[in-house]
Amino acid sequence: MKWGKDSIRGLSFLGACADAGAPNVLLGAPMDYSASFRPGSRFGPEAIRHASCNLEEYSLQLEKSLEEVRFFDAGDLLLPFGNVTGSLALIEKAVEQILAGDQRPFVLGGDHLVSLPCLRACARRFPGLKLVHIDAHADLRDQYMGEHLSHATVVRQALDTLNLGGVWQFAVRSATREEHDYARKHTKFYPFELVRPLRQAAADLTGPVYVTVDIDAVDPAFAPGTGTPESGGITPAELLEGLAILGECQIVGFDLVEVAPAYDGAGITAALAAKIVREALIIFGKQP
Repeated sequence: MKWGKDSIRGLSFLGACADAGAPNVLLGAPMDYSASFRPGSRFGPEAIRHASCNLEEYSLQLEKSLEEVRFFDAGDLLLPFGNVTGSLALIEKAVEQILAGDQRPFVLGGDHLVSLPCLRACARRFPGLKLVHIDAHADLRDQYMGEHLSHATVVRQALDTLNLGGVWQFAVRSATREEHDYARKHTKFYPFELVRPLRQAAADLTGPVYVTVDIDAVDPAFAPGTGTPESGGITPAELLEGLAILGECQIVGFDLVEVAPAYDGAGITAALAAKIVREALIIFGKQP
């Protein structure tokens, strides 16, 4: 895969190699145009990379190291600011290029709408793609303030426009009545929890699976730097355990979204996000 004018290299994530043909590619999608409360997640990828410098390459929890995983950090895409459809098209094209090279995308957002073009590209590549959605919010609105393309509609858009093999939602603790009714009919909906229901659901997560993690799934006590914080969330330990469980599945793509560093002067959200990305790379990056 060749990267041209639509990408820019800056600080690389810890342990990244210089080989653009590595089997795993980290890519920033710094778009936050659909943020409904607090903007700023377009600065998330940079903050996550910076925080990764404080990590060890070795994961004590997994007893494995990033040194065992080959991944290339392609930097952040240069997106046309304020142009939602144009930005989504560029993200989709970039992920499509990654997949065409038989590489696995690891995407850093940006608001949650950046997951939609990633899912579009992956669904074309992997028929019957299944989606695991870990988030404080259901993201199942048909529209938000008259807009169908929003971080509040991303899962609904994926369900309505893509031929997915199913959607599994975990840790959700905020939804409208309409979203809740829709989830009961159209998704495998496990509110408030992650580890216990994920262990039960893992056997059904066969075939290609895409994992999207909104940092606000974690309680804002641990991750205040996000656009729409919601109390009552899971702990970082639960999220990391959930990723380990997903290691039993065929993960073909992953994203982490909604880190907004401006709302966390101590940088603890970016530190957590960097650790999540490290663990995800180690767990999913060695899969065939």
